[in-house]
Amino acid sequence: MKSKEYIPALTGVRGLAAFLIFLDHYNQKGFPPLLFRIFNEFHFPLPMFFVLSGFLICLRYYDNVEVNKHWMRKYIKNRIARVYPIYLILTIATFIVAWIITDNSIYNGFSSKIGIFIMNITFLRGFFDQFKFTGIGQGWSLTVEECFYFSAPFFFLLVQRTKKWLIYLPLMFIGVGTLFVMIFRNVNFYGFFVDFKFMFIYTFFGRCVEFFVGMGLALIIRKSDDTIKKNPFFTYLGILGIIGTTTVMVMQPISVEVPFGLYQPIGIFTNNFILPFAIGSFFYGLIKEKSVIRYLLSTPFGQLNGRSSYIFYLIHLGFIATFASDFFDSTSTSFSEWLDTKEYYWLAENLSNPLVGLTLMYSFLTIVSIILYKNVEEPLNLYIRKSSFLETKKV
Repeated sequence: MKSKEYIPALTGVRGLAAFLIFLDHYNQKGFPPLLFRIFNEFHFPLPMFFVLSGFLICLRYYDNVEVNKHWMRKYIKNRIARVYPIYLILTIATFIVAWIITDNSIYNGFSSKIGIFIMNITFLRGFFDQFKFTGIGQGWSLTVEECFYFSAPFFFLLVQRTKKWLIYLPLMFIGVGTLFVMIFRNVNFYGFFVDFKFMFIYTFFGRCVEFFVGMGLALIIRKSDDTIKKNPFFTYLGILGIIGTTTVMVMQPISVEVPFGLYQPIGIFTNNFILPFAIGSFFYGLIKEKSVIRYLLSTPFGQLNGRSSYIFYLIHLGFIATFASDFFDSTSTSFSEWLDTKEYYWLAENLSNPLVGLTLMYSFLTIVSIILYKNVEEPLNLYIRKSSFLETKKV
């Protein structure tokens, strides 16, 4: 398979992953207890993003990686164009809105607002337990992504020498992360590698296996032909693996102090070291096998939903989502009261169903994401890629 070949289903799967993350974060106490518990462990979409990043970057750049300033500048420019502009815009907007409405929640109790802002726009906040949820809270994962992006070219050079580096490198990073925890867990420095839970769940050092599984999948796909198999064996094997690992986390004991099965040692091991291979199998199936899932993810809506998924991820929590939620709540209350006056009691009762609010929020955020993608993210991405930014000027 050619490294430049576009894979529609893997674009669509980004939209699916974003939707599943939305279900996790908008989990409702009004749901049946078992459904609430399952949604509470919907952490697997984030590993899907990480495995996908490892796969796509390796598929596109593995063959042409070079150790020179020109190649590295172009590579970094493309990575910046893809990730940074819309993140910077939304981060600035988040801090401006917080200042206007006097919302100090995005600072997590820290008095240095400028310092927190700098930590956010430089992605440094993701290395500190006390800073990770400041600003755009879910943006902590971008620190993990950027660690991979900037290291990937060097990974490719090593793997080109011997594929054993696909095993050596993650072991080395886990070892270094462990060393950091051993050194800094007794140092009160804003939670910098404060414990193993933080290292394994929130840093590249603990989550590197997901990216290397993606790289391994890319190397397999590169050597394959364009034959599409009719039997979706690996597709459904991957789905079963994802269901199985999620079930393991659902079965873990939880408490007020440990609200997720993911926080338990077995949960971390399952999420970081078993789940990536299930996701790899699922992705292999989407690429090489015919299935209903592959078809749905490849539809025009699936593609558009996937392309706008990055913005959806950034705005599904934050001031835009909060304002929308408040508006829908107040409107729903007023409308329910009006229905009561007209004696449409059955309809008024159904409006309070959590699924109604969930559907409204998802639909609204999807529309906003598509608008921002079409009018802001995509134009800025293309403009920076075509510009001379970071390129060497001709004398």
